[in-house]
Amino acid sequence: MKKPLIILTGPTAVGKTKASIGLAKKIGGEIISADSMQVYKYMDIGSAKIRQEEMDGVTHHLIDVLMPEEEFNVVRFQSLAKKAMEEIYAKGHIPIVVGGTGFYIQALLYDIDFTANEEETSYRNELETYAKLNGAEALHEKLKEVDPVSAQTIHANNIKRVIRALEFYHQTGQKISEHNAQERQKESPYAFAYFVLNDDRKVLYNRIEKRIDQMLEEGLVEEVRALKERGCTRELVSMQGLGYKEILAYLEGEITLSEAVYLLKRDTRHFAKRQLTWFRRERDVIWIEKQEFHNDETLILNEILRILKEKKITAAADGI
Repeated sequence: MKKPLIILTGPTAVGKTKASIGLAKKIGGEIISADSMQVYKYMDIGSAKIRQEEMDGVTHHLIDVLMPEEEFNVVRFQSLAKKAMEEIYAKGHIPIVVGGTGFYIQALLYDIDFTANEEETSYRNELETYAKLNGAEALHEKLKEVDPVSAQTIHANNIKRVIRALEFYHQTGQKISEHNAQERQKESPYAFAYFVLNDDRKVLYNRIEKRIDQMLEEGLVEEVRALKERGCTRELVSMQGLGYKEILAYLEGEITLSEAVYLLKRDTRHFAKRQLTWFRRERDVIWIEKQEFHNDETLILNEILRILKEKKITAAADGI
């Protein structure tokens, strides 16, 4: 019998945290964060990290486990998440994967194989040098030439992923987009339910703006300043996250604070849009449109529980 797995995702600021706590308490679940920033210590405000009191006694995994200087990627996420799942199953609990990084969720759900020849680093070094000399856009153009599908889904500023896609093509002769598409056709090894929370776009964008204003009130600038003083530079994966790169640019005198805030709000709205595009392409997704439930948390939770019962996901937990 397949082991149960619940995914609760959606665009940034949609209200995943609150919904996930309510769900975990109802079904005896533990939460695995599928967030590329909340994994880092000292990066609390900009990542909208869940606070201890908000957890309400629910165990969370993959939060505050890495230092800002460490690299975090899909392969590392997959490894850490699988280890967390083993611990959760051993207790007879159900893992609930919560977060907005669709690629991470996909990798875990379908157990995507990322093994490639890691030995040969000369081509990677060549690409890194090329990016430094010619810029991220020029490197992205290289990807467009060999794998236009990947170029559409990987942002030019995400140099690490652009390099990985080019490196994969160089090593295997296959486009990474084709490889990932093949891997996605695999049947999931889990008895799963994949929920996407969504809301009216105007409401969502308003929530994003308010959240960023709150981050600034809570000390986002001071948090980034402390990281800068610690020696964290924009080359680090952690400092390329939304909220960190914009404020860092302000602290380094490149832009004013009002410009940084404008960019942060704009880019976060764009990010939410890209997240929704990603989830719409995924199969086996159950959309929960919050406005259809009058944004009532209880009604939303009851609908999720009804679907889980219908899909016998909670029943699968009895066989752990």
